[in-house]
Amino acid sequence: MTHSLRLIACSAALGLALVACSPASESNSAGETAAAPATPAAEGEWTIDSAASHLDYVSIKAGEVAEANRFEKLTGTVGADGAARVEIDLASVNTGVEIRDERMREIFFQVADFPSATVTAQLDPQQFAALEVGQVVVQPLAAKVAVKGMEADVAAEVQVARVSDDRVIATTTRPIIITTDMFGLTDELGELRALAQLPSISPAVPVTFTLAFTR
Repeated sequence: MTHSLRLIACSAALGLALVACSPASESNSAGETAAAPATPAAEGEWTIDSAASHLDYVSIKAGEVAEANRFEKLTGTVGADGAARVEIDLASVNTGVEIRDERMREIFFQVADFPSATVTAQLDPQQFAALEVGQVVVQPLAAKVAVKGMEADVAAEVQVARVSDDRVIATTTRPIIITTDMFGLTDELGELRALAQLPSISPAVPVTFTLAFTR
């Protein structure tokens, strides 16, 4: 399950990065829409619209039982220099089962000591400067994810659509697979398995996301 968190965070950072790289459009004297000059991405920050965004993952237990899970709270920004940072509130994990949420918070993530997962990425603001309203771009991105004091490099691919001058939607093009051993969480996963009296919980999870960004 931790995998999902990392992936989610990574995806968020990647999406943020793309958002920051999208320029605004301007209207010319004839009333037509023209692409803005390729200026460094942001006249101001791009910020995650939490209400319109979601980060999801699927956990698999007992070899064949798949369950949908998500994190409800995430925040993040992309600066004018292309520096992207996303934070995921680990206490906001929602597995659909109260006791499981509690175990995830207290045993797996240990939120009292590690309340959030952080994802950072550095983008080139010029790379997406030509993205106009209605256009879509697919881009591979690399991010660094930190959870419970451990870091890992994660690669993902996101599709970014500019829906208005100041709004961008970023989605995963395919599930991202993360494993517990990437962040030293195998023992915690084993403890969850024992408490739930399950024969197994997969140490790898697919993660997907849809993130909305506003400027």
